[in-house]
Amino acid sequence: MAELKTLGFGKTMIQKLQSVGINTAEEFIQIGSKEAIIRLKVEYPSTCVVILYHLQAAIEGVKIKELSPNTKKDLKDFFDKL
Repeated sequence: MAELKTLGFGKTMIQKLQSVGINTAEEFIQIGSKEAIIRLKVEYPSTCVVILYHLQAAIEGVKIKELSPNTKKDLKDFFDKL
C-alpha cells in the first residue's frame, strides 16, 4: 500500500486525510475526491473548493492548472451543493 505522500500531498493534508479515515493512496483513489471532500468538510468546515481541485488533480496525476474546465465546473457545482 502506497503512502499518501506518493500523491504529492503535504504533511498537513496527509494529517487531515488520515483524520477522516483515509490512510493510503489506494484508499484515497478508491474513495475519490468528492467523498474525500465531504469527509474533510465535515471535520474542517473551512475547507474550500480549491482543496477539491487539488484532490482531483492528485487522482489524475496532474497539476491543478491542468484540470479540464469541464472537470473544474463539475467539481465546483458539486462543492456548491455541500
